Amino acid sequence: MSNLPTNSRHQAGLTALYLGFFATVWFSVPAAEQPWRALLVVGSVASMITAVVGGVVSGRPRGAAGGAGDRATNRRYVLIVVVEFAAAGVGAVLLAAAGWSEYIPVLVCAVVGLHFFPLAPLLRDPLLRPLGIAMCVLAAAGLVVALASAVSAGVVVGTGAGVLLLGYAVQALVRAPRRG
Repeated sequence: MSNLPTNSRHQAGLTALYLGFFATVWFSVPAAEQPWRALLVVGSVASMITAVVGGVVSGRPRGAAGGAGDRATNRRYVLIVVVEFAAAGVGAVLLAAAGWSEYIPVLVCAVVGLHFFPLAPLLRDPLLRPLGIAMCVLAAAGLVVALASAVSAGVVVGTGAGVLLLGYAVQALVRAPRRG
């Protein structure tokens, strides 16, 4: 959320914190029987641990100033996230009103995927684009599977989004520099 380069520990920590948290949320979407339920719990726990590690790593660097560039970047970040939540919320309400609640995870996954595209240049993290593409492809796959089989879209999208976000959060921590 700051104007720091993608190779900063602070930025990597924030990425792991946010995406680890949201991976936990996505792993809670599917209603699954054993043994899948146990795997989803393991994914949730791993995601929460990743989020906590991200929170520790993102501790404000010594001597970091919150300048005007940071404020402008933060405003754009908040605007992108507000638009994302509004689009997902309005879409979810419309789908529920139409009696298509089972497709809400598909819509939310697509909106989340799309929001990574404006975030990539803002956060100076070009790897957010492939994540956005993967989330959009996952949303489409969840829709196709739900329409063509008895498997719910929530199982496909919830599990897949949890894995994608957890994987991205972990790689952000791995590629973060040891200092700075």
